[in-house]
Amino acid sequence: MSKLAPLGKKEFPQAPSLLKLIGPSFIILGVGLGSGELILWPYLVSNFGLGIIWAAILGITMQFFINMEVERYTLARGESVFVGMTRKFGRFTPYWFMATTIIPWMWPGILASSATLVAKVLGISYSSFIGIVLLLIMGGVYSLGTVVYKTQETFQKAIILLGVPFIFIITLILAKSSHWQALALGIAGRGEGFNFLPEALPLATFLGALAYAGAGGNLNLAQSLYIREKGYGMGKYAGKIINILTGKKQNIELTGNSFDVSSQNLKNFKTWWRRINIEHGIVFLATGAFTMLLLALLAYAAVYKAPGVETSINFVIDEGLIIGRETFPLMGTLFMGMAALMLFGTQFSVYGSNARMASENLVIANQEKFKVENLPKYFYLFLWLQIAAGIIILAAGFTEPLALVVTGAVLNAISMFIYSGLILYLNLTSLEKPLRPSLFRIIGVAFAFLFYGGFGGFVIVQNLSKVFQ
Repeated sequence: MSKLAPLGKKEFPQAPSLLKLIGPSFIILGVGLGSGELILWPYLVSNFGLGIIWAAILGITMQFFINMEVERYTLARGESVFVGMTRKFGRFTPYWFMATTIIPWMWPGILASSATLVAKVLGISYSSFIGIVLLLIMGGVYSLGTVVYKTQETFQKAIILLGVPFIFIITLILAKSSHWQALALGIAGRGEGFNFLPEALPLATFLGALAYAGAGGNLNLAQSLYIREKGYGMGKYAGKIINILTGKKQNIELTGNSFDVSSQNLKNFKTWWRRINIEHGIVFLATGAFTMLLLALLAYAAVYKAPGVETSINFVIDEGLIIGRETFPLMGTLFMGMAALMLFGTQFSVYGSNARMASENLVIANQEKFKVENLPKYFYLFLWLQIAAGIIILAAGFTEPLALVVTGAVLNAISMFIYSGLILYLNLTSLEKPLRPSLFRIIGVAFAFLFYGGFGGFVIVQNLSKVFQ
């Protein structure tokens, strides 16, 4: 690995208004909408009821604490956490992040779910060909955009601002007072005949749902790249990934800058920190939790314990059919269409985020061979490699969406256990004392670290014991 350049030194910029900061959290929220929010939690609720929904709130809250520590480092240094962790933990760090980014997310389960719903809306039989066409459309959208970050932000904003109100209206129509009461009890961990966890709950799926209660896996770390390209804090001095087809070039800085912790700079930092917490709290935590609760409540009201939801993604289709019967047929079709669009948007941002993280880590691993000015080329290389892998997986017959989603989710939960500890250690040892996390933040991230580690270890041991029985 070529040596990373030392940090420069610049003045910490003043914070703009809160309104101008809104954006990065829409991408990371959109990444979660199609996995945990629309698939795994509603799937679990449709089988086991709302008594488990407390864990969805816990999961997205843990991710909020992790995400803010990811943002803290980049806000203060203007470089990605991948650069920071390579400085701290050594030469193998970028290779670890490339592997744990691409491998768990290479399974196109979310896209397969979208393709299943597209087929239903169009009234045709599902085939892997539909998923392959969607993958090619995805690649085309990225290839036509000018600034990669702006493409992702605009796309996810449109989906969320359209989708969340639509789901809210449908839920108000279908949910009865008894359903709302069950939701309130479920937030407190009280289910039908159990407290917190039912005995028959598949723990691997539950762990996957916890990992996807928000974004999940290394996708949380992509927040570091988004806020840098949005110009948060010291990220003001970094560049953006420009589409290689435009012919335009922009100076991209891999390494960041520190600043003198003067009273003015510290005041600016605290203003930034307060406003980005509000931005992420409103867009990611509050909107994400609200959407998860709505989708879980909708699944409970429509298909709880209905036949056919035990083993597949059929519960979303069943929801659409019931919504059509309870309102009018077009409403059910619109629900399935919106669900398909949200799932497509999730896979869209997943592949974009993966390509962005993998390309950054490729450059970090060997700056002499892989030049930072070629980051746009590496981005599109990794993007199309993922699309090609997705095409191969779908063409090979791996078309059951739920199995693909759960496989990726469990791998991502284990990854989250590892990096949540790393990012906390990085911020506690690399940042100046006034910039470090408070005790409250330390407890929040430490809890997530222990929770993911303990639960992930338990699931692994449980499955190994079944193998050797």
